[in-house]
Amino acid sequence: MMSFFNKGRRTFVQGLSTASALILAGGSSGLAAAAGSTTLSVAIPSNPSTFDPINQTNHDAMVVNQLIFENLIEIDGNGNRVPMLARALPNISPDGLTYTFDLRENVHFQNGQAFTAEDVKYSYEYILDPVNKAYRRDIWTPIASITVENPLRVKFVLKHPYRAFLDYMTKYMGIFPVGSREKYGADYFRHTPIGLGTGPAIFVESKTNDYIELKRNPAYWKKDLPKWEKLVIKVVPEESARLAFLMSNSVQIIAAPAGRDYAGMRGKVGIVGESKLARGSSFLLAGNNNKAPFDDPLFRAAVSNAIDRDTICNKVCLGVVEPSATPMPSSTWWCNQEANRSLSFNLEKAKALLQRSRYAKGAEFDLMFSAQSYILKAGDTALFIQSQLAQLGIKVNLKPAELVTVFSQVALGNHQAALIAAVSPADPTFVSKALFVPTEPLAKATGYQNPALVKLIAESYTLEAREKLQPVLYKIQDILAKDAPVIWIGTLKNTNLWRSNVRGFEVNEAGTLRLLNTYLA
Repeated sequence: MMSFFNKGRRTFVQGLSTASALILAGGSSGLAAAAGSTTLSVAIPSNPSTFDPINQTNHDAMVVNQLIFENLIEIDGNGNRVPMLARALPNISPDGLTYTFDLRENVHFQNGQAFTAEDVKYSYEYILDPVNKAYRRDIWTPIASITVENPLRVKFVLKHPYRAFLDYMTKYMGIFPVGSREKYGADYFRHTPIGLGTGPAIFVESKTNDYIELKRNPAYWKKDLPKWEKLVIKVVPEESARLAFLMSNSVQIIAAPAGRDYAGMRGKVGIVGESKLARGSSFLLAGNNNKAPFDDPLFRAAVSNAIDRDTICNKVCLGVVEPSATPMPSSTWWCNQEANRSLSFNLEKAKALLQRSRYAKGAEFDLMFSAQSYILKAGDTALFIQSQLAQLGIKVNLKPAELVTVFSQVALGNHQAALIAAVSPADPTFVSKALFVPTEPLAKATGYQNPALVKLIAESYTLEAREKLQPVLYKIQDILAKDAPVIWIGTLKNTNLWRSNVRGFEVNEAGTLRLLNTYLA
């Protein structure tokens, strides 16, 4: 087993040498930042698909959107709701249907236009109009109406209580000026959104698969922020290359370091690293319940009990995943500990369940996973699962593929099983909704249908208070423990590494880099 874990160190050293050579050759701007520089450079793993906040699908690329566009509230680094363009958190009616926001005075878009409640109404009505085909439209359909009460007050009325309304507002939206869509068109928002936001950064230029350059907004409503004059966001897909950029001071912060890099570099001289639990995110094995052998709940439960999550999370993934056998993080009040225990590692129970299943004489399946590393190396987990299930007479055929291929095949239901790292907001039922509600895009990932579960997930979105929400979350997990439609491995952690001369930076529970208060000493 030790040779399995030592493999990561060899890969780390080899990759670091290759990436260092790339920098010395001048790839992607190898210029290091001087101490006290007003230029801040960071590295993210993937290229933005768009700069339009209502169509952004790329979690890491949201750093660009969220610096240009803002919303009424935001989530701070610790997962707390705080006001942004609103002066305070909204006044919410007792029935949970009406949200009234009072807006900040003297806020302007980067084109000089004053920000008012009309812009809020315009932005949300634009995303709600099905003609505009906004990628994030579905999460806003609970909105019944938006009313401008005065230039600095806007009221939302919902069709039904919607727990995630404020949380989604902080991540999947951005306010833009009245008339801007008609004036500039979709391509302008997609590629060159100059002057369209109220945020601290103004778009300058971008080069696909290379970098995005932003500059400081001198008229930003938070006086004296940001402290950087120029922000360069470099697109560096290879994890060892991101680390080499950090070590050479070509960038000062990197997103999504691999577990082995994070564990190996955190605390080294000149490098700082921290992590935070991404409460709504999951690392899971999605077995297709419509295909053998995952068509048998006893087989699925046996697989769940055969997996040693503690070893996977703490040794294979080197601590960037918190073990959990349900979609709810085991360290939170969301988690039904009894359900978690029933699905956790118990090899004797796994053997007994397998003997009761239709596959008592053994089984075989293909396990897809991303060949590209993001936060963790799914291939290492796949190898470990392969060795564990072999003890039960289950043969696992490893099928590495490009990340986009894995997700496209899973979305179509063309897989037997796949390892998925799902990054999501701090919403306890976000991933379950995506996997088990038939109208959701990942419903075919499991093929599992249970009307009672769908009803409970829907009910959970109408509840906010712990004393009302927790019993519903427990019932959801009871169903998942009984039928084991998915084999949960754990909850992802968001990790970052940065240079020790970086100030004002904190790891964001939501994952996306938060750079407003960040500067170089």
